[in-house]
Amino acid sequence: MNTSHTPVPGHRPARQRAYSGQARSYDRDTGVFQPYRRQLVEALPLDRGQVVLDVGCGTGLCCGLLRDKVGPRGGVVGIEESPQMAAAACERIAREAWRNVTVVQSPAEDARITVAADAALFCAVHDILQSPGALRNVLARLRPGAWVAAGGGKWAAPALWGMNLLISMLHAPYVGSFSGFSRPWRHLEQLVEDVQVREMGFGSGYIMTGRVPGPARPVPVTRTQGRQVPRPAGHRRPDPRARPPARPASRAPWPAP
Repeated sequence: MNTSHTPVPGHRPARQRAYSGQARSYDRDTGVFQPYRRQLVEALPLDRGQVVLDVGCGTGLCCGLLRDKVGPRGGVVGIEESPQMAAAACERIAREAWRNVTVVQSPAEDARITVAADAALFCAVHDILQSPGALRNVLARLRPGAWVAAGGGKWAAPALWGMNLLISMLHAPYVGSFSGFSRPWRHLEQLVEDVQVREMGFGSGYIMTGRVPGPARPVPVTRTQGRQVPRPAGHRRPDPRARPPARPASRAPWPAP
């Protein structure tokens, strides 16, 4: 998989402004959160040889962590809206010679993802998580049963107003809107199953995991005179000792007992 930097029209200006000026200093400014990124990546179940989407990959700080999990035969596809951040990620990929990592420079809503992926990571991408269109586009490229993991900052309890003031100062440069910041996973949890959420840092952060719904389970069937008839939920076999029902008024003759 070769490194790429493919611009796609249709950007979201508010989100792009949140990152356009921080690309060169982003690694240094957010380095203190790297242990948290490691926790989030560890929470995402991945096997060697799988393909994972790094949604809102920024400068690629999670790409190496994900590549370590999928190995050289797997693949990492980063999606990043900001041209400056995507360029920094491409520089990192070239510097590290990661041949199985690519970056698509595009809003998540419009990203043209050409692979069927086995998992997706949403690390510190609050604005993307508030876009149902972005989530639908990404999840449409995941295999049934694929795992997703999301994490980032959130508001703590209202009583912790001092902590929330600090949270606002820390995240303001990277968040276009604080809408939904009390429960950032609210849209994603409606699209996946087996949802688990773990809060941390006195409620100032979270890690959420879930799975894309798998194929529909087959409806139980019962055989009737050589034909298969769907069996409704709660169906019970008739009791042979029970009395037969009264004959309905019908022109058709009732079968003899």
